[in-house]
Parts: sequence; structure tokens; C-alpha cells
Amino acid sequence: MAKAEQTITNLATTMQAWQVTEPGAIMGASAPLALVTKPVPRPQVGEVLVKVLTCGICHTDLHVTEGDLPVHQPNVTPGHEIIGEVVATGPQTSRFKLGERIGVPWLRWTCGVCRFCRSGRENLCPYSKYTGWDHDGGYAEYVTVPEGFAYRIPAQFNSVTAAPLLCAGIIGYRALRRAQVPAGGRLGLYGFGGSAHITTQLALAQGIAVYVLTRGQDAQKFALQLGATAAINTYATPPVKLDSSIIFAPVGDIVPQALASLTPGGTLAIAGIHLSDIPVLNYQKAVFHEKNLTSVESNTRKDGEEFLRLAERLKIQPTTTPYAFKDAITALQEVKQGNLHGALVLRISAD
Repeated sequence: MAKAEQTITNLATTMQAWQVTEPGAIMGASAPLALVTKPVPRPQVGEVLVKVLTCGICHTDLHVTEGDLPVHQPNVTPGHEIIGEVVATGPQTSRFKLGERIGVPWLRWTCGVCRFCRSGRENLCPYSKYTGWDHDGGYAEYVTVPEGFAYRIPAQFNSVTAAPLLCAGIIGYRALRRAQVPAGGRLGLYGFGGSAHITTQLALAQGIAVYVLTRGQDAQKFALQLGATAAINTYATPPVKLDSSIIFAPVGDIVPQALASLTPGGTLAIAGIHLSDIPVLNYQKAVFHEKNLTSVESNTRKDGEEFLRLAERLKIQPTTTPYAFKDAITALQEVKQGNLHGALVLRISAD
């Protein structure tokens, strides 16, 4: 039975939050983000209010901030890899208790009645809404979420290491599935940030050989430390033909080379929500021999539940660099520059 509203006593009425004032270059003279004071949101029907403990920094946050993605909500607060505690529940909620730690992901809402939702493909729902794009996200002290779209977080993950699981991990998991790597196969990963370093651990645990192609030398060294067979420059030719590849870098001119480096029947999956233009493809080199090119659009809640169980069982260990809440712009600039050592995470409140 649905419960009435509940609220932890002495809850703040105002909060600090970053918001996109005007989308633009994060490395520019005028930062596109501003730290503001605003009212704490109130949970609506079916929603819970979450006190944010940590929020991972995702490349999609950069796309929202810099304007690569169209504005869906003016002055939106970015962030969708959120770990926090339930501090209030709205009407008609029953799933979570006050004080429970939960995760708030990218996918915020789907209609549940369109043909995609009804066929188990809610990630393709044309009416879907997203945290940190359509609705304020986790670069803030509080955030609301429809309770059916939040996740329980395995106890073995602290709130810093758990944050990147909510997008980098889930999207990496879906991308790995879309890439259709054969058992014991060879997988190429283009770009090596938060998502790729988690995907590497998933692939290695399944007996897949991983070949990393990334421009950053520190990132190459990190990939080898995790167990990659090889780590070379983005535009170098892999030492062997690859069965499957995933492009995490939002760079379209990687596509022709990545396709040409596949073995016959291989699959290339593009994991990002944004990609620069793909150059003209040479059919014989890039497409012939029944090669497959596919994309990844968000994820289903089933993907998220499966991945979190798998991460718990396989003891996946995200490598994280914490940043203070006040340093959100610096963290986004680090993502822009690349050569990351795992994932970056904002610490919003004490855990």
C-alpha cells in the first residue's frame, strides 16, 4: 500500500546547486556553470527526495554544459551518477525508506505505454526524460527522482566508488552487450575514461581480451595495469583484427578505422549520446564482410539491475578521483582534456 508523505525532521529549505547559465566552452574565459542558492525541491507524486552524497562526472554532463546537446531545461543542474540518502517521500510511494541509500541514474522517466516500453525497449521511448538534462540533476545538495527509476546500491560499494556505476557502468554494460563479443573474443575500446575502465573489468572477467586505443599515455598505462592486452594510440592499427569494438570517445572520425580493424562479421558499437560527424566510409575497407555498426541509446532499468548485480558478484572496482563540490568546473575541465585515470566524482555531502 502506498504511504503518505514522510520527511526527515530539520530538513533544509534552501540548497546550493550548480546550473548551466549559458551553454558554452568549459575551457573558455566565462564558465557556463554558476553555483547558486535555490529552494530544496519537493517530491511530487511517486517521487522521493534525495540528499546527494556524491555525483559522478560523466562526459554527457560536458555535452549538456557546452551545448553539444540541445537545451531541454534552461538553467538545468547537470549530473546523473548520483548516490544519496532518501530524506523525504512524496505521495503514493512505498519502495524506499527514509535514510535508505539509493542511486539516481540518467534515465529518469518513460511513459510505460508506447510500443517500445511495452516491448521491453523503454530506452527508446520517444517521451523519455533524463536526469541532468530534462530535470535538475546531482550537482546539487538535493535532487528528486521517481522511485521506480532509482536503484538500491550494493553495500560493498562506498558512495564515491558507487557513483560511476550509475551511468559509466550501466552504459558500458549495455555497450558490451550491443558489441556482441564472441566467447573468448577480442574487444577494442576507443577512449579510456570512466565507462571504458569499468567495461574493461567486465570483459576481462568474462575471458575477453581487451585492446585499448586512446590518446593519453597515462590512460594507456592504466589500461595495461587493469589487464588490457595492448594499449596504443587512438589512430594506430591494432596488432590483431578485433571481433568487436566500442567507441566511447565522441569522435566520429574514429569510425572508419574502427570498422576497418574488425574481423569479418565483427560489430562496432558507439556508446555515446553525442558524436561528431562520421567521414565518408569506404565500403570495401569499412563495411564489407558483413560488419555491423550499431549505437547505444541510454539503457533500460533491467540493464541497470543486471549490471549492479554483476558488479557486486564480480567485485568490480571503479577507480575514482574525488573532487570537492565547489570544484565542479575544474572536474569538467579535466574530462574535457581527457587522459583520465578512471572516473571523477564530486563529494557533495559527508558520507
